[in-house]
Amino acid sequence: MPDTLYLVAAVLLPFLGALVAMVLPQSARLEAWLAGTVTLLTLVLVILAYSSTAAGRVPRFEIPWVPELGLALVLRMDGFAAAFAVMVSGIGFLIVLYARYYMSPDDPIPRFFSFLLAFMGSMMGLVLSGNLIQLVFFWELTSLFSFLLIGYWQNNAAARDGARMALTVTAGGGLALFAGMLLLGHIVGSYDLDDVLRAGDTIREHALYLPTLILILLGAMTKSAQFPFHFWLPRAMAAPTPVSAYLHSATLVKAGIFLMTRLWPVMAGTDAWFWILVPVGLFTLLLGAYVAIFQHDMKALLAYSTISHLGLITLLLGLNSDLAMVAAVFHTMNHATFKASLFMAAGIIDHETGTRDIRRLSGLNQSMPFTARLALVAAAAMAGVPLLNGFISKEMFFTEALTAASTPWHAILPAGATIASIFAVTYSLRFIHGAFFGAETDDLPKKPHEPPQFMRVPVEVLVFVCMVVGILPAATIGPLLDVSVRSLLGTGTPDYSLAVWHGFNLPFAMSLVALAGGVLLYRLLYRHLKAGIDGTPLLSGFDGRRVFDQVMVFISWRFARGLERLMATDGLQMQLRIMVCIAILAATLALLPHGLSAGGTTLTPVDPVVALMWLVGGGCAIAAAYQAKYHRLAAVILLGGTGLISCLTFVWFSAPDLALTQLLVEVVSAVLLLLGLRWLPKRTENASSDALPARLRRLRDLGISVAAGVGLTAVSYATMTRASPEGISRHFLERAYTEGGGTNVVNVILVDFRGFDTLGEITVLGVVALTVFALLRRFRPAPESVGMPDQQRGEARDWLLVPAVTMRLLFPVIVVVAIYLLLRGHDQPGGGFAAGLMLSIGILLQYMAGGTRWLDDHLRVLPLRWMGVGLLLAAGTGAAALVFGRPFLTSYFDYADLGLLGKLPLASAVIFDLGVFALVFGATVLILIALAHQSVRSQRAAPPPPPDALARMGDD
Repeated sequence: MPDTLYLVAAVLLPFLGALVAMVLPQSARLEAWLAGTVTLLTLVLVILAYSSTAAGRVPRFEIPWVPELGLALVLRMDGFAAAFAVMVSGIGFLIVLYARYYMSPDDPIPRFFSFLLAFMGSMMGLVLSGNLIQLVFFWELTSLFSFLLIGYWQNNAAARDGARMALTVTAGGGLALFAGMLLLGHIVGSYDLDDVLRAGDTIREHALYLPTLILILLGAMTKSAQFPFHFWLPRAMAAPTPVSAYLHSATLVKAGIFLMTRLWPVMAGTDAWFWILVPVGLFTLLLGAYVAIFQHDMKALLAYSTISHLGLITLLLGLNSDLAMVAAVFHTMNHATFKASLFMAAGIIDHETGTRDIRRLSGLNQSMPFTARLALVAAAAMAGVPLLNGFISKEMFFTEALTAASTPWHAILPAGATIASIFAVTYSLRFIHGAFFGAETDDLPKKPHEPPQFMRVPVEVLVFVCMVVGILPAATIGPLLDVSVRSLLGTGTPDYSLAVWHGFNLPFAMSLVALAGGVLLYRLLYRHLKAGIDGTPLLSGFDGRRVFDQVMVFISWRFARGLERLMATDGLQMQLRIMVCIAILAATLALLPHGLSAGGTTLTPVDPVVALMWLVGGGCAIAAAYQAKYHRLAAVILLGGTGLISCLTFVWFSAPDLALTQLLVEVVSAVLLLLGLRWLPKRTENASSDALPARLRRLRDLGISVAAGVGLTAVSYATMTRASPEGISRHFLERAYTEGGGTNVVNVILVDFRGFDTLGEITVLGVVALTVFALLRRFRPAPESVGMPDQQRGEARDWLLVPAVTMRLLFPVIVVVAIYLLLRGHDQPGGGFAAGLMLSIGILLQYMAGGTRWLDDHLRVLPLRWMGVGLLLAAGTGAAALVFGRPFLTSYFDYADLGLLGKLPLASAVIFDLGVFALVFGATVLILIALAHQSVRSQRAAPPPPPDALARMGDD
């Protein structure tokens, strides 16, 4: 397999695994086997692709998307991306193994592993992206799936609040990042990452450099929890411990670090870079370390320590030093190992004792000796104890803090680095001493004991890595670090040493001071910490969560309510009136600079038949508007008359495809509207909230309608009277058969030339259907305001016996006609949309004839499955082109020689059209379910039905 396909498989495999995991039965073992296999295969694929990267090549897979805008699907793996991919997939595999024993069998296991694999795929896509816009897309996917993972326990209010906070902060930063990436692409003239990485001087010298830098760093800092955006990270601790271990070590919070490091070669080296990152990083480093000391929850302690270490890496990146950048990359790797192992150790303690509160834990070394030793080594690595990996990167940090003596921070950085390290030793000591040493306690929810062996294996692997990297750094992590750094710095990579011992120098003296100072500080604070006093000294008045809540209250309550009072109305009419007026204003402003004039095309004489039809259509429209006030049924019938006139007009002007679709839409719309009329409340003269008298209100609405109609008529007239022999229509006519394989130009445009538009439209249709169902299934109309008594409804069925039998006999015919329209659509009038509506009419007739109970006995329609299959078929047809190296939704057309039967035309667009058919049918039936259910519920109080059970709604 080529190296480029390894990259594609490494990104797609977790998403495919997520889909499979969602449909598997509730089985922790089965789900874990699936997730473990997927993550292990992803790691293998990354290692296979890394072999080329280690040899100096950069595997790159590219599919053009919109070349004119510089958009393409690009996957690339240089050394830095390889290092992150190894962390994401490797630690992901260990997390899956750990989660197999941590999660309870009562938890919704399929959902957990599905979200976890999807999040892993998002991270893989992020680190392997070779296009700026694509990178932002995966960036937002990580925010979405982390939101689902953090809020996994939906019945837990803390989990819901933490998930909401995380999504609000990180998604808000993602919007800033998107704007920054657009500016960056504008500066470079390309969104391709390779082009961006070659344009460092151009970027730094551009006038838009500063706003671009600020926007990109906002995105990175919100994701990596830098002050003042750090408050969301501790609240994410409500997630299951496997999620916390994964998000806080190698994935979510490291995404911002990845972005800053990725763009370091082209955006660092300026005063603005230094003065933004260094103060923020230093303050975050000190704040996180200080607050971590006073946390009683073990996961909260680790969360604040994560904030501190992220600040350390940010500080190193801000120093504008090549060696500091090397130290940042090295510490990113080290932090992933010891932090993941510590979170899993905390989870083991919680799992086996029933609590994570350090105030309640004591003496676990006696009942959990193996776990105690593993946690001890991992905490020592976090504290920077010699012969462990954290010590080496901490020494490099001290060296760079001293090297920055030539900057205005010459006195602050070394002191700040030493103080932060003292705090790190202190909270590491509290983590270990508070839980594992002292007298053994019996006041625990569970009797402590060692976890299952395989639950401890992931921690053992990571602790082993901490030890071997700390003892033999050059032989273990050295090659991967060298490839990673050289991919960022190229030929300018400085000489650096990974030796464990550099002699008695100033950085080593700072390490000794930090170790001794941390022990002393812990001894001084021991009584205060043992007393279990809540709160953080000196910072008790500042709470980031309270600030966030106040901001959210202001935005979602005061500001939003103010806008609602200013602009919102109780009725739909006023909102539609505002929308139409804004559209008229926008069109007028667009036409003012150039005016509007008709073209010179000679007009054909007015055909009296067409004029008569439109007189009838106009009369129906005016009458519908008038009758809507008094008789809604008459208004619906008259509205159908205007649609019929439009259909005849399409026929007159030789547009059979449009005429067929218009006719089917009118039939379906009329029936659904009639169903809706059954439970609409009565309309009264005083129902409107409009302050104008009724006559003035009607005159105003008439004026707006005339302005909109006349304006649109004028624009259409000016457009159609202009001769355009080289227009877009000729392009479609000439290429419909040669490039699309169909003689029905309209259908070829919909499923081929503008297939992406159609995919978006059917997606919107599906969302609308789901929204209608979700809204109506919760609406309970007053029984006295709608419908008719059960007895009268039963009598009505007796009166309609003959039409009911006729409608049932028509169903097979309608099915055949729908299939016929679907199969002929590529060459003759028809297609997936018309076929879907036709089949929907058949279901509507069956409902009108026999009600939902008859459908329950004879037809079982599952609209959600129809919609899902349709969307998958449409999107899958487009994605299939990517496998062959063609742009998304590129169609294939050829003839299949069937011997005696001759040649059969085959077009991949037919499969796309089949997806359109399935989704249109499913969406229409789902809306029917919602409306029919309201008619039923108005007669009896019934629980809302599941959307995939049309026939489960009783008829009476």
